[in-house]
Amino acid sequence: MLRIQQFITKPLSIQARSLSTVSSRPLTKEEKELITPMIRVDQAGEVGAYYIYKGQIAVLGKDKKLQPILQEMWDQEKVHLERFSQLVGEHRVRPSLLRPIWEAAGYAVGYGTAMLGKEAAMACTEAVETVIGGHYDDQLRELVTLKEPNKELVELSKTVAQFRDEELEHHDIAVAHDAQLAPMHSLLKNVIMQGCKTAIWVASRV
Repeated sequence: MLRIQQFITKPLSIQARSLSTVSSRPLTKEEKELITPMIRVDQAGEVGAYYIYKGQIAVLGKDKKLQPILQEMWDQEKVHLERFSQLVGEHRVRPSLLRPIWEAAGYAVGYGTAMLGKEAAMACTEAVETVIGGHYDDQLRELVTLKEPNKELVELSKTVAQFRDEELEHHDIAVAHDAQLAPMHSLLKNVIMQGCKTAIWVASRV
């Protein structure tokens, strides 16, 4: 598999900590201010990813070769969405107010790229997961700066690291299934990547 090495980080100290050795103290105001937009944008991103795969499967669900691959990635996105929705509740984070837009946009991108062909659908996954892999890495770099993280922060860091690795696996799967053979691959990839970056910026705030 082709790994996008620039997004792979060495195990971070906060991730390596055992929960039995860290404090169970409450989050500080500063820590809450750090993780609130993280959780909000991550839930919104997983909403978008869920609907991208839903749209792709609506078109390619009868492809005997591709359907199991898409289904497996979709199933992982379901787990990601469920976990971040749980964190939204646990930390009393206001979800993104634009969820209907993320649902509609995700489905439209998934459905539209699948209509362009299997390669374009895989190029969509390649583009999205490139951005998300980097986004999760950025979050991990922020979390690792915390000198005395409590259990909640350690758990969040481990969740983000695990989901990052799974998203990068999706990237590798897409490349292995001819993503880069899509018509106008560079243009398609860049447009989707820019859309993802814009959505991340908006969702962290609204």
